[in-house]
Amino acid sequence: MELVPALQEPLEQPLKKVLGPATAKVMAEHLGLHTVGDLLHHYPRRYEERGQLTHLADLPMDEHVTVVAQVADARLHTFASARAPRGRGQRLEVTITDGSGRLQLVFFGSGVHKPHKELLPGTRAMFAGKVSVFNRRLQLAHPAYELLHADTEETVESWAGALIPLYPATAKLESWKIGKAVQTVLPSAQEAVDPLPGTLREGRGLVSLPEALLKIHRPQTRADIADARARLKWDEAFVLQVALARRRHADTLLPAVARRPRPDGLLAAFDDRLPFTLTEGQQKVSREIFADLAAEHPMHRLLQGEVGSGKTMVALRAMLAVVDAGGQAAMLAPTEVLAQQHHRSVTEMMGELAEGGMLGGAEHATKVVLLTGSMGTAARRHALLDLATGEAGIVIGTHALIEDKVQFHDLGLVVVDEQHRFGVEQRDALRGKGKQPPHLLVMTATPIPRTVAMTVFGDLETSVLDQLPAGRSPIASHVVPAADKPHFLARAWERVREEVANGHQAYVVCPRIGDEEDDPKKAGKRKPAEDEGDRRPPLAVLDVAEQLAAGPLSGLRVEVLHGRMPPDDKDAVMRRFAAGETHVLVATTVIEVGVNVPNATVMVIMDADRFGVSQLHQLRGRVGRGSAPGLCLLVTETPEAGPARQRLNAVASTLDGFELSRLDLEQRREGDVLGQAQSGVRSSLRMLAVIDDEEIIAEAREEAAAVVADDPDLARLPGLRTALDALLDEEREQYLEKG
Repeated sequence: MELVPALQEPLEQPLKKVLGPATAKVMAEHLGLHTVGDLLHHYPRRYEERGQLTHLADLPMDEHVTVVAQVADARLHTFASARAPRGRGQRLEVTITDGSGRLQLVFFGSGVHKPHKELLPGTRAMFAGKVSVFNRRLQLAHPAYELLHADTEETVESWAGALIPLYPATAKLESWKIGKAVQTVLPSAQEAVDPLPGTLREGRGLVSLPEALLKIHRPQTRADIADARARLKWDEAFVLQVALARRRHADTLLPAVARRPRPDGLLAAFDDRLPFTLTEGQQKVSREIFADLAAEHPMHRLLQGEVGSGKTMVALRAMLAVVDAGGQAAMLAPTEVLAQQHHRSVTEMMGELAEGGMLGGAEHATKVVLLTGSMGTAARRHALLDLATGEAGIVIGTHALIEDKVQFHDLGLVVVDEQHRFGVEQRDALRGKGKQPPHLLVMTATPIPRTVAMTVFGDLETSVLDQLPAGRSPIASHVVPAADKPHFLARAWERVREEVANGHQAYVVCPRIGDEEDDPKKAGKRKPAEDEGDRRPPLAVLDVAEQLAAGPLSGLRVEVLHGRMPPDDKDAVMRRFAAGETHVLVATTVIEVGVNVPNATVMVIMDADRFGVSQLHQLRGRVGRGSAPGLCLLVTETPEAGPARQRLNAVASTLDGFELSRLDLEQRREGDVLGQAQSGVRSSLRMLAVIDDEEIIAEAREEAAAVVADDPDLARLPGLRTALDALLDEEREQYLEKG
């Protein structure tokens, strides 16, 4: 076993030893690369064939690009300026072409001499810089460049066909400098320890790891790149799935108390009082959950369902089953408002079954208590006592539930609402509260495509609720193009007034609060978004509320809600809105999770293009929760043909959250997909595209499960163990940074 670390050494060498301190420092600071292995896994983003040129017409604005092109002409202009008043200022304008488009390069001042000598018409070179627009034409100002001459030894033919790797680069380090550094460390690739078991690699016809690294950085043909990519994607998918499979395997070894509902107990009494029948989906998911609860090891299940698909009902039935079996159930919500709301809806659904120990309580009743951070001391002491004695079968609360003081009599089930706001570490802290690990049910209203669920929540089994219960109203969504058709916006405010006149209420959502300007640090940091270089700042709650109250919605009661308000004020505003005292609530996305006001029927989202697809879908789910149909208006000033507008049209055209979440992933860069959902996972995906590589991920999950079942400690697979340690170290580092 001791041989493994020795093999690893060449790839663990720090870059500063190999490349020199200056380059190594830039690589560490700007690209997060520290060792030879890191650099070998910094793969080219794409390849240029030396005979082919980049399409200059397709260059993205404001991005750092590398293009291979030919100089069409070069002109030196002199001009007068403050620095050179006698007309001695110099500007070199070079036009480069790729046969289809043209691009202007400009150099100023003393920087013109070298390019003036070197960039002669006909010269081919790689140019790198940031694309900007000047006089309505694309240009690169002061680009770095590297001439491509056919070296004397190299014949023109070999030169013409060779593939030039273009690396993800930064302004501080151009692609070709990274390329040269990679060539320096490439010989070490021979020493790379292969994490894939030999049988798996041969069975799937994958090349070895050293060969894959060689082919990805120095391909001779496009087929080389395909071979390398196929192999490196498998590595990422497989190592990640092994980590998750081991987590699942470890969970199955934990003991848990099997909890089976009594045929004549609390659950049966609850089902008898239900005024409606459960949807098929709810019944199916409930069966999966009850089967898990009956096992001797803890359930770990993810319950996905659209807003309003009846997840709370499914979770409540699981909690009642556990109480029937003598245990307690805890439900954790991300905010106090949401905890209070769950508490209200659970006690309403249970009626006298929630009045255990009280006069008028039913015979099987239990107590349902609320536990949040802002409760008064007496109420809190009372709740803690009910938990410790087992008097309370169900507790609903915020993170306050995880505190040391909270003792349970016999915690059997933990339900976590909105997982993406709740990390693995809190899950573990709560697990520690049971005599044995409790069963765990995680609920999320964010539709997650299957592959992401397999990757991010890979340690959980997944159940999906995809039909809406009867009686839920459809939501009509429309895009309101405020710039092209201002009268559409005027009509939107009329619609809000009509809904209020009919006794309903409205939300108006804005991207920011509007009191940030006092903080110069924040004000300067706002980045221009994708479509226009200099668009106005996003609309703010405070400004919009004021304008609406004075203008199109004058006479209506308009209130504001945002994340920086003191908790008591927030609660008071929400209470007034829920009670129908406020007509229009102008808010930030704080309303995205779990605010339930059935009487709110219309939502106007200002600057809708500044929100993500899934976020818009979540927000929209806040209206149409009662019997009256919902309306969602997406207001935007983006041009009709732009990508932002297409995204909004897609949101308006479907209510299927899974469809939209796929679209969201395709639109966003892969790096954000896994977001903050789980520490570490995201940084480790360099080659794998979660949506496109669905099959690889599914196959890797099966292979990983088989490997772990056969050899849980990976004793026979030292290479895989090493790769896993590297992945988990990275995960741990990220986890610590977050903490």
